[in-house]
Amino acid sequence: MTNTATNDIVSPGRVEDVETIHAALLRLGVHVGAHQEITSTAQDLRTYGFGEKPAFSTLIAEVGGEFAGLCLYFPIFSTWMGRPGVYVQDLYVEDRFRRRRIGERLLRRVAAQCRKAGGVYLRLSVDTDNKTAKAFYERLGIGWSSYEQVQKIVGDAFFAFADASEEPT
Repeated sequence: MTNTATNDIVSPGRVEDVETIHAALLRLGVHVGAHQEITSTAQDLRTYGFGEKPAFSTLIAEVGGEFAGLCLYFPIFSTWMGRPGVYVQDLYVEDRFRRRRIGERLLRRVAAQCRKAGGVYLRLSVDTDNKTAKAFYERLGIGWSSYEQVQKIVGDAFFAFADASEEPT
């Protein structure tokens, strides 16, 4: 991908970037009003993103040597399409670097990597109240799926579910 400015760089995140990545995720939580829900630590990211079997990858954008944004993503697979894709878990751009197409560049790089590996789709979730993000994704052609709804189970409810007997009651 050609940089829009000679001092703009998009590169894979490294273990040395873990503190920066975690700090950006905390700022993202504040931005969407959900900072209290973030329980991850920099060590969690180090362990699960940069260990023997990484659970996710990151791209980091820099402008003039300064952190500008990140995209955290991981591979997924569609049994209906029979093809791989990519799930973008977090996309964050520092306020002072917004409107410079950094988020778009990060997403396009992830999509290009996915396509090169045989992937055919990109999936992400948007906070229901984040109108700015929704408009941004729509502008890029990443539309809302009218036939899907995210379901989840977390915390103690997840542990109880996972630990329950597989025998019907």
